[in-house]
Amino acid sequence: MLTSVSSMPAPPEPSKVTGRERLLRASIDYFVENGIGDASLRQIAGAIGSSHRMLIYHFTSKEGLLEAVVDELERAERDTLDEMLSEDGRPGRERAWAFWTHVVDVVDFYGPLYFELAGIAMRGDDLTAPLRVPNVEMWVEALGRMWEHADLKPGQAKVLARLNLAVSRGLLHDFLLTRDRKAVDRAMAMWDWLCFREPHPVRSVGRLSAPWTDPRPLF
Repeated sequence: MLTSVSSMPAPPEPSKVTGRERLLRASIDYFVENGIGDASLRQIAGAIGSSHRMLIYHFTSKEGLLEAVVDELERAERDTLDEMLSEDGRPGRERAWAFWTHVVDVVDFYGPLYFELAGIAMRGDDLTAPLRVPNVEMWVEALGRMWEHADLKPGQAKVLARLNLAVSRGLLHDFLLTRDRKAVDRAMAMWDWLCFREPHPVRSVGRLSAPWTDPRPLF
């Protein structure tokens, strides 16, 4: 679960942007457009109008650059979720749906890049790589807080957070392949109903799962 540069917090004013930040944003744009592939650090530098020496200076290696890309995109996404969780007045389930909507809205930007980076991480042996155990644990913790806002106990929230992470990533993969937004939204609404077995506070979401409404709670 990443996000797009366009949905990140506003970048610093030009006079405050560091050389590293400029190179990182240019690299993100390059990877989104071209994928990771087997391009060397020297080829990447040439494509973004920089030099191999400058990328080495700021990121050490191609692997270091990719880690920085993951960190930047994930940081922005966590900030978006934290902002939504800090809003007062809306039910937790309503905030959860708003976050899902946000993620699907920007998945065209980050999705292919995310799954390519995840594939690279899966083939490695380092479980501490950014998109492996640390990434899963970070999102389980973040989504667990979201479920706690939906009035679930911490233990239940943590289990549902891991399931929610798997459901969300699977549906994002589905959407990137099928482009069927209605189908993935309906599936996510069904996931919400399976957890709570009561109407969603957002009526339009509730209507998506209406054919399967059942008053019995699952938890």
